[in-house]
Amino acid sequence: MSDDSLPSPTDGRPGGPVAAVIPAAGRGVRLGPGAPKALRTLGGTPMLVHAVRAMAASRAVSLVVVVAPPDGTAEVKSLLDAHPLPERTDVLVVPGGETRQESVGRGLDALPPGHEIVLVHDAARPLVPVDTVDAVIEAVRDGAVAVVPALPLADTVKQVEPARTPGGPEPVLATPDRSRLRAVQTPQGFDRATLIHAHETVTDDVTDDASMVEQLGEPVVTVPGHEEAFKVTRPLDLILAEAVLARRRLNDGF
Repeated sequence: MSDDSLPSPTDGRPGGPVAAVIPAAGRGVRLGPGAPKALRTLGGTPMLVHAVRAMAASRAVSLVVVVAPPDGTAEVKSLLDAHPLPERTDVLVVPGGETRQESVGRGLDALPPGHEIVLVHDAARPLVPVDTVDAVIEAVRDGAVAVVPALPLADTVKQVEPARTPGGPEPVLATPDRSRLRAVQTPQGFDRATLIHAHETVTDDVTDDASMVEQLGEPVVTVPGHEEAFKVTRPLDLILAEAVLARRRLNDGF
């Protein structure tokens, strides 16, 4: 998808510059002790920097708001200052909250006027391709109020009764139709007013901003995701991410 595929509409649909909010205030305990997950290095560069660059790779994105750990705002600012980003993209760092939802809310509060399309992207998805970012933006510009990139499931899924003790057997309750299921990724794209309304209305803590919009009764649509937009959560994911990055650098000079 070329940059020319992202015009600014003149028919009342959301247009103009796009802002991306990257919540990066979590500790990432599943990757083990040490630095917060977003600050772990991938190919010698912190994952957070990769994630910011992934958003800035879209010419439609003019602002990236990074929501840092409350006690790490200065560290994150210094980190981003030390790594080059496109001059057309501004980066703002704000302190996060206790939960992901609170952190995204603080990122939204920091947005200046004029950005009517907002992306919310996981810092732990450092390798999302720009074509996926642009596809999400284009779908919002075409009139969707909430858009998520998604992939069909490769595995059969079972609904179970959770074990009473950790590691115990779990009775299977049902086998959902896999053809109707999708694994969702980020960036998720939103009409700004709709997303702000969702954050003001939905009080249950959630890990997916699109589900907040669903709770408003608003429609959410999917666009094709990408296998390289996986979330780096466990040590094995980090090994895979290193391999993907090494292949990109070899083939594309990434």
